[in-house]
Amino acid sequence: MNLSIREHIINNFKGDNYDTLRKAIDEAVSEQDEVTLPGLGVFLEIIWEGADQELKNQMIDLIKKRVDLGNKKKEN
Repeated sequence: MNLSIREHIINNFKGDNYDTLRKAIDEAVSEQDEVTLPGLGVFLEIIWEGADQELKNQMIDLIKKRVDLGNKKKEN
């Protein structure tokens, strides 16, 4: 059986509830572990494919603003 990384990540989270998905994303972001980047990329791809044009524009706007800030943490 030859699964792609994308398929592996999707299959790994199939059936998980909201809290489990949220925790996985929060941990991946807070730990800033390079190993989790492909998984976050798959999640972004899933969101992008399901988003309407307005949501895509909002996502691009947010990404651009954060990229322009560089590696600075969001100040609360």
